[in-house]
Amino acid sequence: MCYEIASGIVMVMSTISARTRSRTHSPATADATGPGPGPGPAKSRARLDWRLRFGLLSLIWGFSFLLIKVGTEGYAPFQVTLGRLVFGTAVLVAAMAVKRERLPRGARLWGHMAVAAFLLNALPFSLFAYAELTIPSTLAGICNATSPLWGMALSLVALSEDRPSRVRVAGLGLGFLGVLTVLGVWQGFHGLDATGTAMALLASLSYPVGWIYVRRTLAGTGNSHLSMTGGQLLIATVQLAVVTPLFAGVPGHFALVPLLAVAALGALGTGLAVLIQYGLVAEVGPTTAQMVTYFIPVIATAAGVAILGESLRWTTPVGAVIVLAGAALTQVRGKGA
Repeated sequence: MCYEIASGIVMVMSTISARTRSRTHSPATADATGPGPGPGPAKSRARLDWRLRFGLLSLIWGFSFLLIKVGTEGYAPFQVTLGRLVFGTAVLVAAMAVKRERLPRGARLWGHMAVAAFLLNALPFSLFAYAELTIPSTLAGICNATSPLWGMALSLVALSEDRPSRVRVAGLGLGFLGVLTVLGVWQGFHGLDATGTAMALLASLSYPVGWIYVRRTLAGTGNSHLSMTGGQLLIATVQLAVVTPLFAGVPGHFALVPLLAVAALGALGTGLAVLIQYGLVAEVGPTTAQMVTYFIPVIATAAGVAILGESLRWTTPVGAVIVLAGAALTQVRGKGA
């Protein structure tokens, strides 16, 4: 959840937003990137300082894994994911109404968005929810931090413009060494649920797969990124609305605390976080905005230990540091990279 995460829909669409905003002149983009016809400077002064918004985004996404864990204590994983998407979509629809945005048009475009919705929302959200039935939220948060590593590995194969370099390849190797450290491979993965861990890692892999697909099919469509993301979440909600009754049924009763956790996960972690991230990318650029990725596992670990009382072995924080160092190296660009 670079989505929520460390990389995820927001990181994917935000990166594309930064690369294509010079070609896209939608109302949402104009408001975010420049003063436009209205009183732009006044808007900038009234806006909350970007450092505070960066910290808020880190907290929201870092606590998302705790909220998933709490949600699954009262509801089935598919139900948690569906609720998350419903509340998240509601926030974006409200934002679209305020900005008078319309949903994108075109059957081909919606077909591509349906694939993106599956890869960036429906699949990883569901996998994380299922994973946290058997693994702690701290481990899920650290697994999420592997998304940049998967992205680096996939981009070398799928994106011809991304050339390998010694530094980036070294970062890739270092990052996966960190994963093995977190899992305690030399101890035979003692005490870890293999299925849950694999699901969390697969969820993290789904994000860069979706990013590559979006980059190839949806970049530069001419639609605002708010409307594209709103439509994408809407499709993901429909996808889960079809699947959930078949595999999870309808809740027999509505547990209050888990329901509040799901509502917060959707409204804050999936809805508000998207809006904050777009604003950060427009103001400080994608490189700085994506630094939030490196705070998420730290916050997720602290929240899981302090609030949920999850245990913490020495391999977890040490491995997490190695993972983040490797992920940072994979993002290095330039002559020395």
